[in-house]
Amino acid sequence: MKTVALFFGGKSNEREISVITGMYCANLLRERYRVLPVYLRPEGGFLLADFFGIDEFRRAQESGFKGLKEIALVRGGIAPANRPKKRIPVDCALNCCHGGAGEGGVLSALLAHYRIPSASPDMTVSALFLDKTLAKIFLKGMDIPVLPSFTLREEASGDWREQAEELGYPVIVKPPRLGSSVGISVAHNEEELKKALALSFQLDGAALVEKYLAGKRDLNIAAYRTEGRIVLSPIEEVFSGSPILTFGEKYEGTRERRHELPARLPEETAERIAHMLTCLYARLNMRGIVRADILLSEDGEIYFNELNTVPGTLATYLFGESLTEARALLTVLVEEGMKVEKERETVESGILSKPLFGAKNGAKRR
Repeated sequence: MKTVALFFGGKSNEREISVITGMYCANLLRERYRVLPVYLRPEGGFLLADFFGIDEFRRAQESGFKGLKEIALVRGGIAPANRPKKRIPVDCALNCCHGGAGEGGVLSALLAHYRIPSASPDMTVSALFLDKTLAKIFLKGMDIPVLPSFTLREEASGDWREQAEELGYPVIVKPPRLGSSVGISVAHNEEELKKALALSFQLDGAALVEKYLAGKRDLNIAAYRTEGRIVLSPIEEVFSGSPILTFGEKYEGTRERRHELPARLPEETAERIAHMLTCLYARLNMRGIVRADILLSEDGEIYFNELNTVPGTLATYLFGESLTEARALLTVLVEEGMKVEKERETVESGILSKPLFGAKNGAKRR
């Protein structure tokens, strides 16, 4: 039986959502694979979990995770932190961390460094799209339409009033590196914008201020790769009773999540959205499953909002409602992730064998 290390948790405002995704995926995969749930502690370090449910996680957390083994990544697998030679080989890793370093490329980089195959997006893609400001710069370079915006850093905020007036109210304020609608506000005037900026600075140290699109439609579409081809989900439309889709509507059940799948769209619009995501996925040579959030204006203009490299429940619901379909999709992702690229040879320059510092002032050479 092949072994899958499933990573979840981490230091993030979305850590609890990550626990839900992690337990969901672990239970779906455990029938076919030996699943090793690995919890990223917010304070740092990895714990090998022995639970597969939310209630079990809650009890373990209340006990301070007493009895769980601290582990470390080693070449090709994991091992007890104090016994690195007791390696457990891992055939594939699956990233279920939302936000923070877990989703932002750090975990992907560590997995690559230790030659652990991964079924999730790589470091470059993960880091790029965790930061909405960097993502906008990149998307503009690919001629993918995004809404006009500007970014403020807390330590050098500048004259935001003039920039906001140029965009025109209302504007939407987002912490650039957070997800799940955490810290997002709509500001209709200068006073509201000032409060929204303060909240974003508190959560993220920066704020992305974007033109608010009145009357917009919120659309989602996911993609993954298998056998060399990119597979797209149907396009979903999500309805909200608020100006923005709130955290509660997404996760808490405080309001019923209303959606339509597939969305009712003109064929030409649906084709343009599908083509946009296909090109992006192919150009960046992505792997794993990603979900694109798209905004559609009242006059039919398409704007790319953001790309989620670790979407909630890995967006399995967009490809089918049943658990059987979700399990099949996760299995495809894991099997694709096991197809490890050939390890490239490292070239040594030999510079360290030369007497660089033997002569007088040799240390100053460049």
